[in-house]
Amino acid sequence: MKCVVKFCSPVLTVYEGVKSFYKEEDETLPVNMYGKSKVAAEKFIVEKCSNYAILRSSIIYGPQTVSPVAKSLPIQWMDSVLSQGQQVEFFNDEFRCPVYVKDMVNVILSLAKTWLSDGKKVQVLLNVGGPDRVSRLQMAESVATVHGYNHNTIKSVSASSVNRGVASPSDISMDITKLTQMLSIKPISFQDGVRATFDAEAS
Repeated sequence: MKCVVKFCSPVLTVYEGVKSFYKEEDETLPVNMYGKSKVAAEKFIVEKCSNYAILRSSIIYGPQTVSPVAKSLPIQWMDSVLSQGQQVEFFNDEFRCPVYVKDMVNVILSLAKTWLSDGKKVQVLLNVGGPDRVSRLQMAESVATVHGYNHNTIKSVSASSVNRGVASPSDISMDITKLTQMLSIKPISFQDGVRATFDAEAS
């Protein structure tokens, strides 16, 4: 079977939370059906396609799109609930590497330009995350810091305190060394990304 898959973004592999900063070659240990479907998609693409770029991402955040999406965006949701001044619970033991949307776009554009200019087949699997490993709690604290909200309204809780009906990995933080070396792209810090999000929406 011959096919060309330029970009499959994001293809997120969900790991069992037994370590931090997973590398692309680390074993995938999905804990739920969502994760298993992503692993299956990666396997299919690698086996069946001769030209592909698989980009593994975590939480993609940034300003609202030109055509607003119906789903609540992470930073905007945190800002909304924290602005009300009431206590809100955030998990202190689920870790991700959120990536600013413009960094994700830059990665895709860089790969596309390389593919178009060289005319060679691309076969690459990359972690595309931000440089910071942060919990939901730390994300909320950054939003509060940037917008000057009272940190006392942020309550630290364990993810095990809430039954979400499906298993969720505790740590899917990603090592992005391969990304930065291959494309010379350094994603911005989470807090700087939060500032950029609010600045973009205010302009």
